[in-house]
Amino acid sequence: MSARVVVCGLGQTLRGDDAVGLEVVRRWQARDRRVAAHPAVAVHLLELPGLALLDVLEGASAALLVDAVVSGAPPGTLHRLPAERLEAFVAGAASAHGWGVAETLRLARTLGRPLPPVVEVLALEAADLRLGASLSPAVAAALPAAVEAIAAWVRRHLPPEVADA
Repeated sequence: MSARVVVCGLGQTLRGDDAVGLEVVRRWQARDRRVAAHPAVAVHLLELPGLALLDVLEGASAALLVDAVVSGAPPGTLHRLPAERLEAFVAGAASAHGWGVAETLRLARTLGRPLPPVVEVLALEAADLRLGASLSPAVAAALPAAVEAIAAWVRRHLPPEVADA
């Protein structure tokens, strides 16, 4: 069975809150080991994905991208949005790192690269992106809710016999 769903943590481990996407996915993976290791699930941790993100998404039926964002909302705020809303969402915001998810997905559409029918983003509002910083207290406090958001998303996108493994 090929991967039906992709859960992808994005970020940079050495840049404070930018590591939150990686950290949340790691915590979900440790908590829900059996589901995360199932052949119908692909888990990826990408520090600077760029166009490699397109290869990760290829062939999936649904993908959840977990990342940090800076939009002016209170630090630790969870934003859940479909990919088609991502570009509008980041018009006044910025990915926490260079070439972002919105630009990559826009390029995929321009090039005619197939994307999963469902691509959603779970973004956590960042506060501190300084090199060498650790997660800020507000972002660290949001980790349990973000882990649960991943678990709920995976349950919605997998057959019950896989999601309840």
